[in-house]
Amino acid sequence: MIHIKEVAKQTKITVRTLRYYDQIGLLAPSSKTEGGHRLYTEEDLKKLQYIQFLKELGYGLQNIKEMLADPDWNWSISLEKQLVYIMEEQARLQKIESSLRELINGIAAEDGNESLAIRKLIQLWNRNKKGRRAFKESMFNDREVESWAKLPKMNGDDPDSMEWIALLGQIKRYMLKDDPSSPRVQNIIRRMLEKQVEDFAGEEQFINKLWELRKSPEQSEELGLYPIDQEVLEYMERAYDIYTASLKDSARSKEETRES
Repeated sequence: MIHIKEVAKQTKITVRTLRYYDQIGLLAPSSKTEGGHRLYTEEDLKKLQYIQFLKELGYGLQNIKEMLADPDWNWSISLEKQLVYIMEEQARLQKIESSLRELINGIAAEDGNESLAIRKLIQLWNRNKKGRRAFKESMFNDREVESWAKLPKMNGDDPDSMEWIALLGQIKRYMLKDDPSSPRVQNIIRRMLEKQVEDFAGEEQFINKLWELRKSPEQSEELGLYPIDQEVLEYMERAYDIYTASLKDSARSKEETRES
């Protein structure tokens, strides 16, 4: 006979859990001391191992109780059903993970404004996904649709998506107090353009088309893009125009210096 405390020590299962198993009729001790402490046999420990193993497979305690009590239990059918359940649960959890990433990234893109990010994501979730796909295919050719896969994803955890989201969040933060020509805003635009070249070199037509669609709230929503406020897009466009103008001025100045 093994004392309940020794069983807990050997199996890393708490005394409280062992008592609960006894209360629900899952694992009753074979005996008790005069003081009422539970005592277990080696057979009891084997049964406890079964219970823990089945728990690891995702079975609930009531299911385990039924399985162990029925000598004619069909293990093959039961395990197949459990596998289907686990696969469905895995798919459900992946959807939850994706939604959590979207919300975390949405809050980052909104510079910490949780309620705004939630409202925008609810707006996206209410759209018909089949309709989005058809609209996308009507607006872009096959090559451009392939380029779409390289766009940053609100539910992504890859470095590119995370950096794009962080840059957008910085734009939202600085636009409240900085002119688009300010050095730190221009640095953000510079990095955005660097990333655009890194990810979409030679695909300027696709980027230009996407930007024009992005500026339309209705078309942007039809494409399933994360909603960016119009004032943010206008601010970014002004900052971009200032940046490209400064590059042209710099190039012109260098040319004039060489000529002189």
